[in-house]
Amino acid sequence: MGFRNKVNRAAQTAFAALAVAGLAVAMGCSGGEEAETVSEATESQPTTTIDVGSEMDDELTYRVAIIETKFGDITIRFHEELAPKHTENFIELAEKGFYTGTTFHRVIPGFVIQGGDPLSKDQTQRERHGTGGPGYTIPAEIGARHVLGAVAAARLGDQANPQRRSSGSQFYICVAPTPMLDNQYSVFGQVVEGMDVAQKIAAVRRDPRDNPIEPVYMESVRIETRPMELP
Repeated sequence: MGFRNKVNRAAQTAFAALAVAGLAVAMGCSGGEEAETVSEATESQPTTTIDVGSEMDDELTYRVAIIETKFGDITIRFHEELAPKHTENFIELAEKGFYTGTTFHRVIPGFVIQGGDPLSKDQTQRERHGTGGPGYTIPAEIGARHVLGAVAAARLGDQANPQRRSSGSQFYICVAPTPMLDNQYSVFGQVVEGMDVAQKIAAVRRDPRDNPIEPVYMESVRIETRPMELP
């Protein structure tokens, strides 16, 4: 392995270690009883699975996802070492345009904003929002903590899903630290820019199912490769 590759791996591992250690911004968490689970709704789902590759580039780079909304952009850096399958799956869906036109269909101040359901593109079927996906699940990659700005995959509950496999597309962003979710869900990324945008989305008016009354669309989700910043 060349020097550049070793340095890149070391830098990515260091970033992953920070996530596991929970060394992100710490602040009081809230959400009450409604904030104790983040789940994919229980409408019948296909049971086929995906096995996504996890090879890393050998350059001194890392990848981010940029979610464009009417409130601004949210930039997510992937935990490529900790959750390679979730990383590759999200990137593949984004590059296909899967997320474009979906909404953040569940928003709870002091807890999370959740999106990524293809059914949320249809506002005449709001009662079904949160029940859709691409037709497969992803093996759990549980390890990183639910710090402020953590990005994790939604899933069905333990009774129906004892292996804690993740939804193929639905994900959530923590708008406050949520340690009660640690060791239960697969955290695969971290917001590095646009946390204020996520907080604005969390604050919009919502219906009794926590679905924004005025939809908040993902106008686009694009993937960028950025140079690694070394000390």
